Amino acid sequence: MKKFWLIFAQSVTISLAVVFVTQIFYPKLLNSNLQYIEDRIASPSRETSNTGSYSAAAQKAMPSVVNIFTSKKRPINPHQQFLDDPLFKRFFGDQLDDTAQHDNSLGSGVIVNENGLILTNHHVIEAADEIEVALEDGRTVRAHIVGADPDTDLAVLKIDVKNLPAITFADPKKNKVGDVVLAIGNPFGVGQTVTQGIISALGRNHLGISTFESFIQTDASINPGNSGGALIDADGNLVGINSAIYSRNGGSMGIGFAIPVSIAKQVMEQIVREGSVTRGWIGIEAQDITAELADSFKLKSPQGALIAGIIKNSPAERAGLKAGDVLLEINGLQVIDSSNMLGLISELKPNKQASLKVERHQKEINVPVLIGRRPKLESRER
Repeated sequence: MKKFWLIFAQSVTISLAVVFVTQIFYPKLLNSNLQYIEDRIASPSRETSNTGSYSAAAQKAMPSVVNIFTSKKRPINPHQQFLDDPLFKRFFGDQLDDTAQHDNSLGSGVIVNENGLILTNHHVIEAADEIEVALEDGRTVRAHIVGADPDTDLAVLKIDVKNLPAITFADPKKNKVGDVVLAIGNPFGVGQTVTQGIISALGRNHLGISTFESFIQTDASINPGNSGGALIDADGNLVGINSAIYSRNGGSMGIGFAIPVSIAKQVMEQIVREGSVTRGWIGIEAQDITAELADSFKLKSPQGALIAGIIKNSPAERAGLKAGDVLLEINGLQVIDSSNMLGLISELKPNKQASLKVERHQKEINVPVLIGRRPKLESRER
């Protein structure tokens, strides 16, 4: 025990001697080390202070998100000629003259290239007579519609401004449930706002929001005015276009839906290239195969789409498809349900022949169909 204390005492003595000599002959060395420790305590490192912060992602994407203001002129009053009469105005003034009044609404949009292309929702600009875009730097410019696709609720606008901050697109294959996402938009017209959440689900369909559905579900708050805004990942890349919310009172309830960037990019490129979106169509009404239907039709599994109806003079009727057929495959690709079937058919080229495998009276047959062009304003296959 005495030997241990002797060694301890000697070690302390030597250490104090080293400090004493260093302080006398090399004072700057000791002071600099002490100052470094004090600085670390007073000012934590950048990595430590920003733990859990998504400010870098928000700052990267926010300049690419714009506010969209639309207006629609009210119908001309059939009695306008009387309202313009000076004698009439003498008694009633201009209070009944509404020819110059507009109904205004607002939403959001995302700059997708530096030359002024903007992605937004179709329902944001639908039936608008005038569209104005407010940029983050305060400028307000007139926009025109390049094209729209009501089936996916997407639209492409153009403004005559160059060198804009275009958003970067995320890799859709890397999206996973649980990933952190930020929603950027202009909710309730209060100004640009960022909300944070996670991806709650992928591939949501059968919601009745649009014809072609494969939504990203998120709990990041999406409110009225956010429509057409950006859903970004933690690196500031575009994951989807905010589109709709599930709500009982008009406000956010933690269930929002965004159109995936893969669909948005595909639609945008076709609109820019051709002015509209062209999809395949065969003219059937279909429904999902339930366990009960599978048992009734003696199917091996509850997969496929039951053809419930055939539209008259459609490609399906000309090919000989019948109500009660169960559609199993399209060009060798398995049909999972009616929504999946709709997507597979829409990707087919009009005026090209496709092979459909159907089950009819417990026998599988292949039916060649000449694909038609999907009508623009009607949803034939549901």
